[in-house]
Amino acid sequence: MAKNYQKTLIACYLGFITQAIAANFAPLLFLKLHTDYGIPLGRIALIPTAFFFTQLVVDVLCAKFVDKIGYRRAVIASEVTSAAGLMGLAVLPDLLPDPFAGVLVCVIVYAVGSGLIEVVVSPIVEACPFDHKEAVMSLLHSFYCWGSVGVVLLSTLFFSAFGIENWRILACLWALVPLYNIYNFATCPIEHLVAEGEGMSIRQLFRVPVFWVAVLLMVCAGASELSMSQWASAFAESALGLSKTLGDLAGPCLFAITMGVSRVIFGRHGDRLDLSRYMLLSGALCLACYGLASMTANPVVGLVGCVLCGFSVGIMWPGTISISSRRLPRGGTALFALLAMAGDLGGSFGPSLVGQITQRFGDDLRVGLRAGCIFPALLIVGLLLMKRLGRRD
Repeated sequence: MAKNYQKTLIACYLGFITQAIAANFAPLLFLKLHTDYGIPLGRIALIPTAFFFTQLVVDVLCAKFVDKIGYRRAVIASEVTSAAGLMGLAVLPDLLPDPFAGVLVCVIVYAVGSGLIEVVVSPIVEACPFDHKEAVMSLLHSFYCWGSVGVVLLSTLFFSAFGIENWRILACLWALVPLYNIYNFATCPIEHLVAEGEGMSIRQLFRVPVFWVAVLLMVCAGASELSMSQWASAFAESALGLSKTLGDLAGPCLFAITMGVSRVIFGRHGDRLDLSRYMLLSGALCLACYGLASMTANPVVGLVGCVLCGFSVGIMWPGTISISSRRLPRGGTALFALLAMAGDLGGSFGPSLVGQITQRFGDDLRVGLRAGCIFPALLIVGLLLMKRLGRRD
């Protein structure tokens, strides 16, 4: 039985790689877009805002509409819009009178695809008849990490070999991944988590205390991950005096690698590990890593804290999804969509808080990261609450 679903699993792996391409490719081009089209950096800073805001909107809409159109149509639409946005990035800015408008339209189009992937791929895998689904879910989410590392490294190699002026060709090459995956999702077996009409509504979920604890866990998971990963490059540059390229490799790349390793470890050995205990230990390690990065005077030790933080946050997002799905088996698509929205909210709020605290205290990033300690601390509290609610069930 499980063998028939290997194609589904491969398609979902490529789905998360597609999401990594959408999230990480455009930021590599920010300075090039600035110099080629004369777009002010202030406007370019709106690109990630538009990307994540679009994902949030899609998360909310998915909670209401995905069950009506079906998983297959939704996930194929995710690949179509991802490919269209990436290919459009190569041509639309040159066709429109305002190049920035062309860039923004393309970012919004592939952000729709990214949001759909985020909501639909996890329940597709959860609905497959695999053993040890927590381990399968952790391994699945590791492909976002490997995709992020691959986009940065392969794009850097391409620019070194062929010049960054050929970025339009690379955008079309990256679009081949979702284009190929359209066929995979069109032909692989796809099941539903719950029978039609039996899934919980948003209103029903809101009445369940476990759901709100799950939301807290997802907000903290997104904030713990993104608060460190978004500032890792700046930390490497400011603390160690590295160049932008080396800062990206020493910061975000190593962070993504250790995060992926954490997810693979649980994916390989999750059948022998207690997920709740693993997450509690990860939360404690994350708190220690934030403390290490923010309180040590030694920049190398601080960078080690940043990098190890990737390992500590690896299980948080997929682990919360697995625990929530197990505790709310009738949650259906609405549960996955709202959890994705909560994770995105945390991923937006966390880095912003770190940045604001950093600016308020004389651009001292260590003070900002110290404020970030609140997220893993709240995650530990949420896990203990989830365990207590479990005893009452």
